Amino acid sequence: MKSGKSLYHRRRFPKEIIRHAVWLYYRFCLSYRDVEYLLAERGISVSYETVRRWCNRFGPAYADRLRKRSAPGGDQWFVDEVFIRVDGQQRYLYRAVDQDGQVLDILVQTRRNTKAAARFFRRLLKQQGQAPRRLVTNKLRRYRPAHRDVMPDTVHDTNQYANNRAELSHEPTRQRERRMRRFKSIGHAQLFLSFHGTMQNLFAISRHLLRAKHYRTFRAGAFDLYQQVTCA
Repeated sequence: MKSGKSLYHRRRFPKEIIRHAVWLYYRFCLSYRDVEYLLAERGISVSYETVRRWCNRFGPAYADRLRKRSAPGGDQWFVDEVFIRVDGQQRYLYRAVDQDGQVLDILVQTRRNTKAAARFFRRLLKQQGQAPRRLVTNKLRRYRPAHRDVMPDTVHDTNQYANNRAELSHEPTRQRERRMRRFKSIGHAQLFLSFHGTMQNLFAISRHLLRAKHYRTFRAGAFDLYQQVTCA
């Protein structure tokens, strides 16, 4: 039986350069031109347009492989929505994180109503495989009927300040949104933010909660996992 083609089949540049460029762009608040200059400093001549094509081509593939290797989320889900500008129009970004701050899922939608909330809840249930013990949202009325319809047995918490964890999780998105001068389309926003959230889960280690040697161990494990899923 013949083995499948490599992810980097017929690529001119080595896979080490490609995966490093993609990592730089999604891990840090950099533009394509910034990545071009960082590679040039190492003697690698590549245009920012090539970096853009690498990120669009390999980013989703890396994200899928990382999700398959990631541990399941916690039993408490914190859900929040925030508006973003996409091609000059207002859209809504739904985000869910667990009690450890891990991003469970991200979905860009055109509406902020019961149907949109229920759609996001069903997507979460499909990915996580089971309902949470506790669901935390803000006081938006659209969440209540969506909760009753999709996960009626889950405790729904709307207390003030209970959802701060989800609200704070939008900050990296806001930083990248300003850096990228808004998203060009819903598909572009969904593609970028999905992988950005996955990379955040892998590399955003809470250093202030760990001893230095433990932090270095977790960081080395993150680099090792990224190498495993991107060198195939």
